[in-house]
Amino acid sequence: MPDDVDPLRAAWPGLSDLGAVALVGNAPGTEARAADAAAAVLRFNNAPGFGGRSGSRVTHLALVNRGGQMREWLADPGFLDRPVVRQAEAFVLPFPMLPEAQNRPEPICFTRGALALLRPLGKPVHVLPEELHDEARRVLEAGTGAGGRPNPSTGFLIALALLLGRPAGAPAVEAHGFGFAGWPGHPWAAERAWFTDAAAAGRLRLHPPPADG
Repeated sequence: MPDDVDPLRAAWPGLSDLGAVALVGNAPGTEARAADAAAAVLRFNNAPGFGGRSGSRVTHLALVNRGGQMREWLADPGFLDRPVVRQAEAFVLPFPMLPEAQNRPEPICFTRGALALLRPLGKPVHVLPEELHDEARRVLEAGTGAGGRPNPSTGFLIALALLLGRPAGAPAVEAHGFGFAGWPGHPWAAERAWFTDAAAAGRLRLHPPPADG
C-alpha cells in the first residue's frame, strides 16, 4: 500500500523505528506484565489493569477522539493526573480531525479539544490520517466480507498502522488482551479474522493465542 504508507508515517513520525512492540488491549482480566519488556508499549484509553496485572509501562497511549468518552475526559479536571497519562511518552488520536462544518450541530469530533489538552504536556500527539481509515475499511470489506462501510475499532486501527508503517523484517507485534467485543458498531468478527490471519503470517502474536476452529 505505498500510496497510503507515506501519509501514515508523516502523521506518526518514528513509527518505523519502534522496534519490538507490545500492543495491550483492554479485555477484562488481561494479564500482560510481559509487555513491559518491549521497546514500545502501546495502550488504549483508560488502560484498565495498568500498574498491575497488565503491566506498568506505557510509551504510547491511544485516546479515542470522537464520541462521548473524549467529551468526558475534557470535562475531567483530573484527567492529566491519571498515571497512564502522566507516564505516556506520546499520544495517538485514531481519528482525523473533522472540519467544523461537519461537526455540527452535535459535535462528535473532539480532536481540537484533545490537542489543546495534551499539547501543553510537551509530548508528541499523532493524529492518524484518513488514508489509514480507507485502508482499514478496504481490508475489512474485501478480506473478511464485512459490508456496509465497517467502522474499525481503535485497536484495529493501531494494529493496522503498526503493520503498515514498520519495515519488512521488524519483530512481530505482541498483542495482549484483545477480546474482540464491546461497542456493537465495530465489526468484531471481521477484526478477529484479520488478527488471526496476521498471526498466521507471523506479523503479530496474539496472547492468548486464538482458539482452534
